[in-house]
Amino acid sequence: MEIRGRTALITGGSQGIGEAIARRLAREGVTVGIVASSDLEKARTVAESLPGGTARAFAADVRDSAAVAALVAAAEESLGGIDILINSAGVFYPTPAGGTDEAAYDRMVDINLKGTWNAINATAPLMKARGRGWIVNIGSVAGTMGLGGYSVYCAVKAAIVMMTRALAIELAPHGISVNCISPGNTATPMNLDIRTKPELKPFLDVMASRTPSGQTYSSAEDMANIVAFLVSDDARAMHGANIIADEGFSAGM
Repeated sequence: MEIRGRTALITGGSQGIGEAIARRLAREGVTVGIVASSDLEKARTVAESLPGGTARAFAADVRDSAAVAALVAAAEESLGGIDILINSAGVFYPTPAGGTDEAAYDRMVDINLKGTWNAINATAPLMKARGRGWIVNIGSVAGTMGLGGYSVYCAVKAAIVMMTRALAIELAPHGISVNCISPGNTATPMNLDIRTKPELKPFLDVMASRTPSGQTYSSAEDMANIVAFLVSDDARAMHGANIIADEGFSAGM
């Protein structure tokens, strides 16, 4: 799984799955660009903790196409090109019907879906010009099965899976692979409240009862290991794939 010497830009790279991916790729000798949504210092703290001393820190609101275009241009110059793009920026919160205002709806769609598109739209021309590239989108098991109370999240993650497939068809002829990983329950700061609130224990017990592996929450490192494979030459034949990594949660009862 030789990826040493490549460069990677990781949105949402300052925490959670994105941070774990950054750490795994850096250990493999990849020069990493960490993108935080607004807190440059947070991205810099992660970048400075990575091995190799070559990581760079950036901040950009992925909802803003102009800001993302400027980010990609700066990363291209600072990293010496962008070989790998990881779209890990995202939010997760309930959107119950009849109880969700327009701002909450827009935030979910704009960060998770539009943000993914903005990063790809800005990066793809650079990869096409170089004749190679690896793009990995972060979907969710919730994009393959319904989750009551989280309909907008389910919808945008399903859209990311289909976007991955369509982009794979479009970009594969240019030497660019586009794939997706759909994590199940994964322990990250984004769901810390769900995992630790005593009143949610019955909900956690239900999740545990339908998780065949017995591991209710995967680690972020588990997801990072799969991403490292997807951006390696060992995954050469994979285009438009969606890898569900959910401890068997969606396999059935």
